[in-house]
Parts: sequence; structure tokens; C-alpha cells
Amino acid sequence: MKNGKFIGVIGGSQCTAEEARLAEEVGREVAKRGAILVCGGLGGVMEAACKGASSEGGVTVGILPGDNRQSANPYVSIPVVTGLGHARNIIVVRSSQAIIAVGGAYGTLSELGHALQNNIPVIGLNTWSLSRNGKQDTSIIPAQNAVDAVEIALSLANQAPARVPTPKGEHVGH
Repeated sequence: MKNGKFIGVIGGSQCTAEEARLAEEVGREVAKRGAILVCGGLGGVMEAACKGASSEGGVTVGILPGDNRQSANPYVSIPVVTGLGHARNIIVVRSSQAIIAVGGAYGTLSELGHALQNNIPVIGLNTWSLSRNGKQDTSIIPAQNAVDAVEIALSLANQAPARVPTPKGEHVGH
């Protein structure tokens, strides 16, 4: 499992019916392709993505903000308790080789920032757009649909070697 592809799915803990539908489709596609879905483990987009992945027999990892693994949505296979609140967003991002953002609120925006800062590819479905000094920032790769988003994410994750810490704290690919 540690050599598998880890695809993060991020979005709001409350979402529209359309965002839930998209997230569930993303989850199904991630699982169909044998990747592991990483998310924040709670409701909304996270639950919908986990539901989709679970329906295809996929593995889902929920990085939880609190101290109770029971708070995970019912479709999380592996709940990870952090007790870190929103700071757990960094763990969601750093545990992923690519991120798919579906909709989202300000917590999603923070995850987008952490991913982009750490050169982790971000694919967007009806999510935030960025601009800098009045000019469009194209760092978030737009996807047409769930299949497109997962194909792009896996393609970019395949190009990026897994980050493995060395004893000196440097990172090497495997």
C-alpha cells in the first residue's frame, strides 16, 4: 500500500448536491484505478468521495481534526486521529501525491495553498480560482468532470516520486 498512489480529495464539510455527486464520482474513479483516497474524514465532499471509493472496494484514509476516530464518516477505511483541528489540513495535503478539489470553503482554500506551496498538483472541479496582481493564476488545473480529474491527478502523481524523508531531513524519491 505504501507504494500505491495517494490522491487527496478536498472540499467543504457542507456541500451542494452537485458537489456531492461530483465528489462521489471522483471517489469511484480513484478506487477503480487502484489509488488510495485521502481526505479530512468528515462530511460533505469528504463523505461523498469516501462513499464513492467504498462502493468500488477502494481504500479511504480520513485525517481527522479531533481526538475521536468515531467522528469519521462511515465510509472511511482508515481513520487517523490527529487532535490538530484545521492544522490537519497540512497532513491531508502532504499525504497526497495529487489533490482534487471539489467546491470548498476557506478550509479548502488553505489546503490548496499548502499543496501549491509544496509543489503537489491541484486539479479543480467547481472550486476556487486564483489571481495575483489582477492576473489569473493557472496553478489549479481545471477538470471537465470526475474522470478527467482523476486521470489528470494520476498522471501527475505518476510523474512525482513519493517523498521519503532521509535521516538528515532531506527528501528523496522512490
